[in-house]
Amino acid sequence: MDFLNIMKEKAKNDIQTIVLPESYEKRNLDAAAAVLKEGLANIILVGEKDKIIAAAGDADVSKATFINPDDCEEMGDFVATFCELRKSKGVTAEQALKALSDPLTFGVMLVKKGIADGMVSGAIHATADVLRPALQILKTAPGTDIVSSFFVMVCKDGTYGDDGVLVFADCALNQNPNPAELASIAGDSAKSFEAFVGGEARVAMLSHSTMGSAKHADVDKVVEATKIAKEKYPNVKLDGELQLDAAIVPSVGSLKAPESSVAGKANVLVFPDIDAGNIGYKLVQRFAGAEAYGPVLQGIAKPVNDLSRGCSAEDIVGVVAITAVQAQVLKAAK
Repeated sequence: MDFLNIMKEKAKNDIQTIVLPESYEKRNLDAAAAVLKEGLANIILVGEKDKIIAAAGDADVSKATFINPDDCEEMGDFVATFCELRKSKGVTAEQALKALSDPLTFGVMLVKKGIADGMVSGAIHATADVLRPALQILKTAPGTDIVSSFFVMVCKDGTYGDDGVLVFADCALNQNPNPAELASIAGDSAKSFEAFVGGEARVAMLSHSTMGSAKHADVDKVVEATKIAKEKYPNVKLDGELQLDAAIVPSVGSLKAPESSVAGKANVLVFPDIDAGNIGYKLVQRFAGAEAYGPVLQGIAKPVNDLSRGCSAEDIVGVVAITAVQAQVLKAAK
């Protein structure tokens, strides 16, 4: 069974409720219909029911829950909560009401209040528009230093990682993390690998250098990040700095880093910056035909996940399933 089908089966085992706030957009509505038909999650759509159903066309979303911010009975409570969360910014009730008229902000508040277990958005909004209300309302998870993202990469030939499955981070969110941030991304990505993929994470801190083979400030950053991560996460198998081939190819790993417990066997690849990560995952996706699931956000108190604006309805279904599993994992950890 491939990764996505595993996620779908896990989602079905403990049904969660996911809000899709871009509820007049056809891809989201096609995805909602598919999710409901497959029994992957309960779906909340934000807006006027009649208009949403009209926009859905032949996609059957009748079994979704429809919540319209304009006549939501809980809006007074939502406004009070938003004001309390943003009191340091001096937010007034009028400003809170205006903010909550935005479907994404309203959707995040549904997650905050436990009406929904997670949110998926971004098909017609930028990442910043998805992330901003999540951080304002949900905040970061306990013990989290930085919100980051990862992709689950599933390679067809199964040569690298765990039968071809690897986690790549951070490929979509943090432009140029400092050593402490990079260390936190590594620790959170190890947890995500074990939660989503299963098995033990083996984390490689990637660089253009392996164990001192090159000298540069960029290498120094990864060396320092590796040191911090090893101290902060002593139970995680983690090593660096490692070149990509030393990280995943056993023969190269044993040659370049013979003392490493990770070299040649890594299943979590932590990139030094977003340029390397974003280019890296897209190279693997396009040249190797790998499936790329994500970006999945990690470090937020409850699951909120971003979509590529070029996503398909099938992509949205996959992210909904992953978000549902993420909600299950976070609940189990409490």
